[in-house]
Amino acid sequence: MSDLLRASAIGTGRVRIDGPDKVRGRAPYAYEHPVENPLHLYPLCSKIARGRVTAIDAAAALALDGVARVLTHQDAPRLADTEDGELAILQDDRIGFHGQYLGAVLAETPETARHAADLVAITTEAAPHDARFRPDHPDVREPEDGADDVETGDVEAALAAAEIVVDQRYSTPLEHNNPMEPHTTIARWDGEDLTLWTSTQGVHPAREALAPMLGIDPEQLRIISPHVGGGFGSKGVPHADMMLTALAARTVPGRAVKYAVSRQHMFAITGYRPATSQHFRIGARADGTISAFALDAVSSSSRTKEFPEEAIKPARQMYAGKHRHLTQRVLPLDLAVPSWMRAPGEAPGMVGLEIAMDELAEACGVDPIELRVRNEPELDPDTGLPFNQRRLIDCLREGAERFGWGERDPRPRARREGEWLIGSGVASATYPAARQPGSIARIRHAAGTFEVGIGAADLGTGTWTALTQVAADALEVDPDLIALQIGDTALPNATVAGGSTGMASWSAAVIAAAETFRREHGQAPAEGAETTGEAGENPAEQRFAMHSYGAHFAQVSIQETTGEIRLDRMLGVFSAGRIINPRTARSQFLGGMTMGVGMALHEKGELDPRSGHVVNHDLAEYHVPVNADIRSLEVHWLDEEDPQAGPLGARGIGEIGIVGAAAAIANAAHHATGVRVRDLPVFGSAFLPR
Repeated sequence: MSDLLRASAIGTGRVRIDGPDKVRGRAPYAYEHPVENPLHLYPLCSKIARGRVTAIDAAAALALDGVARVLTHQDAPRLADTEDGELAILQDDRIGFHGQYLGAVLAETPETARHAADLVAITTEAAPHDARFRPDHPDVREPEDGADDVETGDVEAALAAAEIVVDQRYSTPLEHNNPMEPHTTIARWDGEDLTLWTSTQGVHPAREALAPMLGIDPEQLRIISPHVGGGFGSKGVPHADMMLTALAARTVPGRAVKYAVSRQHMFAITGYRPATSQHFRIGARADGTISAFALDAVSSSSRTKEFPEEAIKPARQMYAGKHRHLTQRVLPLDLAVPSWMRAPGEAPGMVGLEIAMDELAEACGVDPIELRVRNEPELDPDTGLPFNQRRLIDCLREGAERFGWGERDPRPRARREGEWLIGSGVASATYPAARQPGSIARIRHAAGTFEVGIGAADLGTGTWTALTQVAADALEVDPDLIALQIGDTALPNATVAGGSTGMASWSAAVIAAAETFRREHGQAPAEGAETTGEAGENPAEQRFAMHSYGAHFAQVSIQETTGEIRLDRMLGVFSAGRIINPRTARSQFLGGMTMGVGMALHEKGELDPRSGHVVNHDLAEYHVPVNADIRSLEVHWLDEEDPQAGPLGARGIGEIGIVGAAAAIANAAHHATGVRVRDLPVFGSAFLPR
């Protein structure tokens, strides 16, 4: 094999392997997998926030030509396990939120199914509901899994003695993932065996969640998902749409059922980021050195199934301060079930924290970057462990030089061009660096190539390409000799593509398999030579506080008369360990920053508390950034490897790009106008004279 040795593939900007197939329409997404004679599903959904179904009349729908059946709680297959309130659908007549599945129509065409759904008469009995989020609600309580509060020193005494105190509340609204590809499933039962072609961030985790509820062994459920059109966390766990399709298909054995969730239904069914309220109290000396740090955070959730948005997570380790008080509480409401959205906890938590730090810098008359430098901890304040590779200050200083921060006049409203006020802001970024154990890779030598199989996922993030590069270097062969196979439970187990852990976890398995393969089969393996390798725990996670860091810089212009706000330019500098593929990495960082722009300036689920309904439930009214909103985004990263991150030296990059981005823009808006916005998104009306 010596003649096949090549220069390192890792670190090169290899073009996406799956790119040509995608632009030619040859890469099948979930809905596009060919199946014979499928039925099409359209759901029946609740129009009340709480209550029960009292009657269903499906006669008109069943009389329609092309309708195969109408499924409701009265005749749906029974589940073997109903502990998961989100997935245990159609098991009784209870209604827990607006938009909940009450049934489904199966028909020969999507159009017929949708028309028939309109003909089904569902009578409901409404019960009093509560869908209004407020942090002083009497039902605010500890999360079901228990409180993980922090209480060190005497915060109240330290605040009373502090020379400077910032005492403010910050909030983030409901935010919705909105991947370009909707949540989609094709389901077919063959006897007691089920196949799902679906859009998921983890085929094996999805199987482990669904099989017990369906009363089958995991080996009886095959899930196939080679290409995923975005997820941002919403496809990290199965939602009710996947279960609905599986239940419906069980009633028509041997025939496939196809269901693509409509954009409108995604706002209720496929998860979203809950609202948060964050009360910060920071006490400091006159020079900005923090002495007391308190945060009481509350997030909304659902009575159907709890999911707390843990906004205190970044505050646990970002800055030094001897006296600390951190609490996370949750408010269950009659709302749809929230779930993961890119950087859950960190993304909203850094909004409040980094705006509060900007307010502290202003109160102390200290440059915002210098304030963060003065409060840099030597050890992790949360665990007392040393950091794996904390280079936040390096990111801030390199970013300041690249952005031209030194030319900034710190006074608000100091710079204008005609009727436009111009300001700049900064915020830190952070995200945990973790590796999940349990992924297994299989390597097989066949026809001169190396088949590398692992049930990983590619959400458009570049897994097909980057994991091929990792395998090539691990086996010391050209990347063209690697035949990667992912996205199928027929392949060895892989952990979820979530929490910025995917590539680190899967790569560890591939590297372990490659090392074993070479040890067992040498440089000239026989045809059919095969071995597997498994990723274990990273022992460094017990000795170090594992995190990545970064810094965001933003410049905005705000029209003084109309309040129109424009993002002129933005810069992100990140410390994320070794970069496997600069091309796909840049795309990940830019994507995160772009979502941060949406978080800052556009995105808000407008909930009508009278009905528990998100009224702007489509992309016409729920705004996300488009090309016209993004003038100049720049990304840089520190050239480094992290020896504590495992054999690859790389840390996850999928989420850190969004963390802190919104706060940098909000801080820039304050610098431009002198008006402090503490509730996202930053609407231009906040800057108009009152």
